[in-house]
Amino acid sequence: MWTALFLWVLAATGCAVQTQALREHPPADLPHKAELESTPFFAQTAYQCGPAALATGLAAAGFTADPAVLGEQVFLPARTGTLQVEMIAGARRQGAIATRMPVQLEALLREVQAGRPVVVLQNLGLSWAPLWHYAVLVGYDIDEGEVILRSGKTRRQVMAMRTFEHTWKRSGHWGFVVSPPGQWPSQADEKAVIEASVGFERSATPQQAVAVFRSALARWPESLSLQMGLGNSLYAAGDKRGAADAFRFAARLHGSAPAWINLASVLIELGDSSDALAAAKEAVAASDDDWRGKAAEVLRAAEEK
Repeated sequence: MWTALFLWVLAATGCAVQTQALREHPPADLPHKAELESTPFFAQTAYQCGPAALATGLAAAGFTADPAVLGEQVFLPARTGTLQVEMIAGARRQGAIATRMPVQLEALLREVQAGRPVVVLQNLGLSWAPLWHYAVLVGYDIDEGEVILRSGKTRRQVMAMRTFEHTWKRSGHWGFVVSPPGQWPSQADEKAVIEASVGFERSATPQQAVAVFRSALARWPESLSLQMGLGNSLYAAGDKRGAADAFRFAARLHGSAPAWINLASVLIELGDSSDALAAAKEAVAASDDDWRGKAAEVLRAAEEK
């Protein structure tokens, strides 16, 4: 008990650069305070802060959430806790999207202001003696320098913003937002959305994956990774013509050898011999050492048709 308290005091000290900047120069377009009062609360039992925090995020996004059931899926007895990868996977098993948040404190506050709580990981100890803890950010008050958390057995924990920043930083600024498929956090960046989409695809039906990639492309229409993901999902869903259109768009926009290769392969299956041959030649021309062999292979296949 005293050791934990001592570590907490040490962890709470130090610089809180982002907090200082927000309080001294608050963004003009960000309300000074917000609180998602209706966010559900699940009190954690021993070593179960991960399942409780995940249940809070899921329930806030409209999913059925039972910490006991989630605990069976994500809790690792050998570690007496839950790893970050298990938290993300646990959300996806429930049919949700789990999107990593940027490392800026302002981004977290903006997400709360937009109506979405943020599941965060804190290190309440030190780098050499960590005390890992999951909580859910549901509110903030810039003028008072405070954040509001669903944390442990406390439904409404008020914490100094500088302390929160420091403990969150010690976790590597790790946090994510749970949302229904097709909806994205307002502060999510392209890399995080790609990661979330690809991860969701692994546990979703092809039709669900198609919808998620389309929703992501609505925000980042020129993303090669998202366009390729859409093509692959359409192909898995049995829509080869749609897949060809997606690969063609990516190939022409980015000059991507993998996109040309996929396009040629699908066109061969569709029986479009001349278009397949043209795409295969483009694949060869665009290929580097990593893709030259595959491009030559698809060109031979197209020439045989």
